[in-house]
Amino acid sequence: MPTVSIHAVDHPLVAHKLTVLRDARTDTPTFRALADELVTLLAYEATRNAQVEPVTVVTPVAEAQGVTFSGPRHLVVPVLRAGLGMLDGMVRLLPTAEVGFLGMVRNEDTLQASTYATRLPEDLTGRQCYLLDPMLATGGTLIAAIKLLADRGAASVTAVCLLAAPEGIAAVSEALTDLPVPVTIVTAAIDERLNEHGYIVPGLGDAGDRLYGTVSA
Repeated sequence: MPTVSIHAVDHPLVAHKLTVLRDARTDTPTFRALADELVTLLAYEATRNAQVEPVTVVTPVAEAQGVTFSGPRHLVVPVLRAGLGMLDGMVRLLPTAEVGFLGMVRNEDTLQASTYATRLPEDLTGRQCYLLDPMLATGGTLIAAIKLLADRGAASVTAVCLLAAPEGIAAVSEALTDLPVPVTIVTAAIDERLNEHGYIVPGLGDAGDRLYGTVSA
């Protein structure tokens, strides 16, 4: 039975960029640039299990054995709106991937996620999918997004998050216990906890606001 795998990337470059992202003094342009760089580093780990097949190429000297991506094209799905700030960093490593969009919003009273927009293929049979969502907090958004992709036939789902909370990881693991699709969560760090408002502590604030320079009303 597939299970949810968690991978917190332990690397000095990841730790350094995340530290600057956490700093409240970091301005929007710097935050956006660093988030992009950090996602590219996380994408390296997230694609570790990408499906490949053998291929032979001809170098200027001789034939060489290598690999090429196999199966249907990868699908990268940013969760709107903050996930858009992670898109360029992900497709930099997967330039041949298709991109879908999923609009989800969390009710700040119930902390439950609802879907307001989808732009995805109806049939995802055999496809490896990569979800982009900066913050795994309560887990509601990620659970709903993963189930949607699995219902459409995804072969596997890898979620790339800048930060994760233990409560969110536990919620995702419990909710997806019987999901017949392997799920991996790749994150730069697992933080201490959630506060009473469902925000990650110490976290980095509202990722969407810090990416786009706006403040929620």
